[in-house]
Order: sequence, then C-alpha cells, then structure tokens
Amino acid sequence: MDIYFIRHGIAADPSEYEYDRDRPLTPKGREKTARIAQKIRQMGVKFDRILTSPLVRAKQTAQILLEIGLSNVVEEFIPLSPGGNIKDFLPIWTELDYTKTEGAIALVGHQPDLTDWAEQLIWGEIGEKLILKKAGIIGLSVPPVASPLGQGQLFLLTSPKWFN
Repeated sequence: MDIYFIRHGIAADPSEYEYDRDRPLTPKGREKTARIAQKIRQMGVKFDRILTSPLVRAKQTAQILLEIGLSNVVEEFIPLSPGGNIKDFLPIWTELDYTKTEGAIALVGHQPDLTDWAEQLIWGEIGEKLILKKAGIIGLSVPPVASPLGQGQLFLLTSPKWFN
C-alpha cells in the first residue's frame, strides 16, 4: 500500500489569529494546493481515503484533494494534529487491511510530524533528515506486514515547485 504524506498549503499569518488551529489557507495557498492536486490526479493517483488533521488549514487542503477527485472519503484524524503519534495510526493501518499490496491513503497534516511519521515508517526511528515544504508530498510504499515501522520505501519526496 502507498502512503502519501501531504503538508497543508500556505496558511494565514499566525499573528492574525488568536488560535493557531483557526488559520485558513491563503488564496495563494489554495491555488498552489489545487495545482498540486491536479498534478497528482494526472499521475493517476487515487486515494482510498484521506485522513486529515483537524486544524483548519489541513482540513481545507484535504477538501481541495476531495474536490479534485482524488478520493471520495475525507476523515478528520486527531493524531495528525501537531504533536500526534504514529502509534495512533497503526490501528488504522490494520483497519485498511495491511495485507493489501495495492491502494493508497493520504495523510494531510503538519511539519515536522509528517516527516517524523515517514522517517519512522522508513527507518524505524525519527532522524530529522526529511523536510516537507508547504503543499509538499512524501510518498512511501509500505509492504503488507502487520508492523509497518521500519518497512517503508521512499518513492516520492517533492516540494510544490517540482509540480509546476
């Protein structure tokens, strides 16, 4: 199964909002995210489901992916909030039927959490080696195993500028 980690698009300045969770995408963030979603669709990618952080900017990013037709299912997933733990994702992995070799899921969230989760799937630990720009994507192939930590293979790491 393929897992795509997608960082939210460009968001409003934190100083403009009392709570970080309320910051929306900027018009530029929406436009760039929509452009990236179109490119993903052109690559023939379709997600079985999209899990998103409950923060506004991530939910808006996930909604754009849904509107472009990359999935029919978007679900809020609290562990994708800043500071979330990948171990809370493992029950979802089991629910997805990890024995499948085909299929894809998108996880929409924040930096550094998305790269931390990706590193744990690739190397089994956080190494602070990967960086994910806003609206950037990491793609991993994860084999059909019960415990995916340390089993993933990186096939895509790109910033939005490479999709232009």
